Amino acid sequence: MSAKENKSDLAARAASYKASYAGVKRRVVICAGTGCVANGSLKVYDEFKVQAKAAGLDLVVELKPEAKGLFVSHSGCQGFCQMGPLVTVLPDGIMYTKVQASDVAEIVRVTLKEGKIVERLLYVNPADGSRCRGAGEIPFYKKQHRFVLKECGLIDPENIDEYISRGGYGSARRAYVDMSPAQICADMLASGLRGRGGGGFPTGRKWELTRVQPGPKKYVICNGDEGDPGAFMDRSVMEGNPHSVVEGMLITARAIGADEGYVYVRTEYPLAVKRMRIAIADAEKAGVLGDNIFGTGHSFRLHVMEGAGAFVCGEETALMGSIEGKRGMPSPKPPFPAQSGLWGKPTVINNVETLATVPLILAMGADAYAKTGSKGSTGTKNFALTGHVANTGLIEVPFGTTLREVVFDIAGGVTADDGKIWPEGFKAVQIGGPSGGCLTKEHLDLPLDFDSLKSIGAMVGSGGLVVMNKNTCMVGIARYFMQFTQNESCGKCVLCREGTRKMLALLDDIIEGRATAETIPLLKKLALAVQKGSLCGLGKTAPNPVLSTLRYFPEEYEAHVKDKYCPAGRCKALAKFEIDPALCKGCTMCAKKCPVGAISGEPRKPHVIDGKKCIKCGACAQACKFKAIKGGK
Repeated sequence: MSAKENKSDLAARAASYKASYAGVKRRVVICAGTGCVANGSLKVYDEFKVQAKAAGLDLVVELKPEAKGLFVSHSGCQGFCQMGPLVTVLPDGIMYTKVQASDVAEIVRVTLKEGKIVERLLYVNPADGSRCRGAGEIPFYKKQHRFVLKECGLIDPENIDEYISRGGYGSARRAYVDMSPAQICADMLASGLRGRGGGGFPTGRKWELTRVQPGPKKYVICNGDEGDPGAFMDRSVMEGNPHSVVEGMLITARAIGADEGYVYVRTEYPLAVKRMRIAIADAEKAGVLGDNIFGTGHSFRLHVMEGAGAFVCGEETALMGSIEGKRGMPSPKPPFPAQSGLWGKPTVINNVETLATVPLILAMGADAYAKTGSKGSTGTKNFALTGHVANTGLIEVPFGTTLREVVFDIAGGVTADDGKIWPEGFKAVQIGGPSGGCLTKEHLDLPLDFDSLKSIGAMVGSGGLVVMNKNTCMVGIARYFMQFTQNESCGKCVLCREGTRKMLALLDDIIEGRATAETIPLLKKLALAVQKGSLCGLGKTAPNPVLSTLRYFPEEYEAHVKDKYCPAGRCKALAKFEIDPALCKGCTMCAKKCPVGAISGEPRKPHVIDGKKCIKCGACAQACKFKAIKGGK
């Protein structure tokens, strides 16, 4: 088949889909990302089909030329996970939140039949109590710049024709038919695209280094082994727009001269695995993947490999070892993968977000893309936003956006432990997961980009953002991430294997009251040694949460060590429970609940806690209706 005929085929498929969609009067899109599925969105999807038929509506579940009426479909993750299941009604622009199957009949009757809005299912802005009709009015979406994620909450991820109808595989065709490998690499370099997996290495340079390597066999690998706690950026792209990843890999293959590739996805992502496999199979059937791509004589085959979930396999040499059937352990560099990668052949490894960006760059042009973002960090970045904020979920913002904009505009502000907005409650943000560091109040106006974060000892990482309020113990946070990295250490190098274990033991001493004056200096010295001497990125960045909390919250460490006191009241061994006499009503409930008889006092008079008897179980604080007991959280 000639290149011209292939072009016509893409155009014909797009035209056929658009013609079928022309008969659609309304479309209901139910989010079917992992978060919404876990909350029952597939039941909502099934109920819509039942209720629409019962209401006498013309129902469309599969687009065909003669299709007319209401189109009920599902999408990938729409980002606003905490408010799911999400249901969007188009073209009305209505978004309903926390929809359950029991709500569907009302939506069908009120919205689809009568053209009105079910007010109770709209998102309520916690800032002013107003109800938002659709995504355009919700601050969480309104302040974002959805570029890579634009189609994730709209298109059916398992329908290749819908992807093609929106220009999909057009950039891949251009790369194979109209561009040389050198031109593609030059465009990526001009765009300023840097790897979104954490390292931030220029994508065009990585491709060019691989392109010039001799030899007929080269590989492309998509790193979908996303392992940071609370991170789900790559998972959402694979679930919501898998064809963008396939197309990105096609373009990469053309740029470096590869004929084979692997999508490496951790097995904990079954939905992402499923949709990536469907996308690959459908792309092969459509003739855009496989042999004689776009009639050019070039071939490219893709495989999906499930990883066992080892965090260290996010490191590229460990990942390649896993694909080869070996234990996932990093190897010294050089040689770099561009020189000798998978099975000793030149290899390019990019993460999911990077690859999904590639087709968009070729479609809009490198110069236009480079206008978004900041100098040295062009384009946008996906972040998994969690913690003590009103709005959590997956967001996308241009590089250069400040932390203040993310926390107080998109996230809706910091919340207290009871979920209420706490205007003065901001304490810190952990960025970059276990490999990152803490940002504090003094960094609220710092632009979030590769270079700005590096200048203060932090990093973008893969894109995790955990917001913490003033009730958070920073020593406990450092210990949490150290526990994670120590568990995930592959054990190959001594400094990482033994150093992280010793650091964890020192942190345990601090939060359990065993630390001495020598503990903190020893912890810092050991952290710097692990950072300098570890073999791979896991070990080199493992001390970052400890070093950054030592730098910005030294007083908390000192309180734990010298005063044997946790200022946040989170460390059980150091908690000091006290009764505020001004609030105590003498109801005796605390004394009745205390398992060791540490509370005394007469009825209707303030009680007291005997610190020597107290076992710090917190039963008294839970029993007190007047919030008179302080110290435990």
